[in-house]
Amino acid sequence: MPLVEGALAMTALTDPAFPKGWVQIQLERMAKEAEHALMDEPNPHVRLDGLIRLFYREWGFEGDEQQYFSSDNIYLDKVLDRKRGIPVSLGAIFLYLANHLDLPVSSVGFPTQFILKVTWYQGEVQYINPFDGEFLSMRTLRGWLKGAKGPFAQIGDADLANATNSDIIKRWLTVMKSALLREEQYTDALRCSDLALKMQPDDPHEIRDRGYIYQKLDCSHAAASDYSYFIEQCPEDPAAELLKLQVAALNEEPLTLH
Repeated sequence: MPLVEGALAMTALTDPAFPKGWVQIQLERMAKEAEHALMDEPNPHVRLDGLIRLFYREWGFEGDEQQYFSSDNIYLDKVLDRKRGIPVSLGAIFLYLANHLDLPVSSVGFPTQFILKVTWYQGEVQYINPFDGEFLSMRTLRGWLKGAKGPFAQIGDADLANATNSDIIKRWLTVMKSALLREEQYTDALRCSDLALKMQPDDPHEIRDRGYIYQKLDCSHAAASDYSYFIEQCPEDPAAELLKLQVAALNEEPLTLH
């Protein structure tokens, strides 16, 4: 399914109150407005420039620099209402609109953030930062990568390859869980973790994170069980020794039925 549809399905599973129908109506309305404004333009380069102008200038969508890690920037209903988001949420909406306009735009899971790739029919390739709608040069992308991985990092073909929607959804889910943990919304974070484990069963790092959530929810023995699994699967991980102490302490706590 399209990326934005996958995001809607994912969010509905993690938040029972998520207004999926309202979001779909808003997206369809925006697509019709974009088609009305731009479909008469036969030149696809001009049509793309027009969509960027419409989305970021006229409609006023922008990256949230003040509260980047807020969950409001991840849930699409909040993003549509506030017109603020992060690269993956803004990018998913922009990609949805671009596809409605028959523009050759696709997803890229660049190591530092989600970006959009435009592959023109003549073989020319451009990259867009969905956070602000600006085109990205290779110099900028190399700078991002070196800033994240060190001065000797080099961009490889895999860094700029088209990403599958499932891979992007997994990264989106991880960001959502991190935001909810930061906001101490542990019950919602647990739903994210459970969904992530349905997508990647037995992932020791995800099970470790679920153990942390269980601990915050005072489910001590469930937390100890998850930590123990991580220790068994990743004994060389630097966190393993610290978690052994956590397991010992958690197992001493009385069993609480939830």
